[in-house]
Amino acid sequence: MSTPAELVVAAAAATRTRIAAAESLTAGMVAAELGTVPGASAVLQGGVVAYQNSVKESVLGVDGSLLQAAGSVDARVAEQMAAGVRRLLDAEIGISTTGVAGPEPHDGKPVGTVFIGVAAASGSSAREFHFTGDRASIRSQACAAALDLLAVELGAA
Repeated sequence: MSTPAELVVAAAAATRTRIAAAESLTAGMVAAELGTVPGASAVLQGGVVAYQNSVKESVLGVDGSLLQAAGSVDARVAEQMAAGVRRLLDAEIGISTTGVAGPEPHDGKPVGTVFIGVAAASGSSAREFHFTGDRASIRSQACAAALDLLAVELGAA
């Protein structure tokens, strides 16, 4: 049985699709998980850990007024993060994670609220999740969900 990361790497390699990750609450976990798979170097362009809003804005190109108005835990922020890392690292697909791992709410959003963005040539979208558990569990669930969304985007799920 293949892991989600193995499915993503195999599907991306088969279609010569390059992937880039922009991660906030997962802090590099998605890219690291992809990197555990032999052959990942053929598809993983790289990643940006954008924990701070200033990095989301200055590096990934997220709209500063959006960050100010909505905060970092927002579907539009996730979409812009994914689109920004896709452009920045010259990839066919950008994936992003932003959310609240806890222990306290953030930007008015409860612990467990996560947005995962996906950007491709066809456009960008974001999906909202509500995970439960402690900080480590929420981050792990967010990483798994991001890999699942990548697999769907690549037609491997």
